Amino acid sequence: MQPIQDATVFIVDDDASVRDALSWLLRSRRLFSESFPSAEVFDAMLGPDFTPRQACCVLLDVRMPGMSGLALFDKLVARGLHTAMPVIFLTGHADVPTAVDAVKRGAFDFCEKPFSDNALVDRIEQALQQSAQHLQRLHSRSQLQTRVDELTERERDVMRLVVQGLPNKLVADQLEISVRTVEVHRARVFDKMEVKSAVELANLLQKM
Repeated sequence: MQPIQDATVFIVDDDASVRDALSWLLRSRRLFSESFPSAEVFDAMLGPDFTPRQACCVLLDVRMPGMSGLALFDKLVARGLHTAMPVIFLTGHADVPTAVDAVKRGAFDFCEKPFSDNALVDRIEQALQQSAQHLQRLHSRSQLQTRVDELTERERDVMRLVVQGLPNKLVADQLEISVRTVEVHRARVFDKMEVKSAVELANLLQKM
């Protein structure tokens, strides 16, 4: 698996030696990382309006003084960030059941200390791939919404009936306009939405 360009691995662990070891490991695999000594510091970095612009994931220690890794994870879930920035918990043996429960609630995975370097990097790269795919879907959906917003009200009316499978004559009857006018609006809708058929248009709109 090729490393994703411009991806970031966020390391959140109160143990400086763990942070340093992970940073070194990631550098050796050409992965960029940023380290944080506590959940509070990482949460403050995110702020209230953080939205990932590039692939990222979080290596998160379960047990830390102050805000625990689980408490931070709950905040990420509440904000819907755990999909865009998958969380891999770093856990001791005693915390494995807790980490398993977190995975059921949306964490990407957990790695038990001491962990295998190769296994951990493999999961990190998979988490970054998931993040990249999620961000790409969000970007595509945003572009699609922009195209829909650029349609006129009449074009949206025509589009709604076209994707229901109605022929131009029935669209014209429902909207009380001429068939020729429907044809013009239909052509404009296809052009603006960058599709060539009603089926392609319907499939595209299902992605919104």
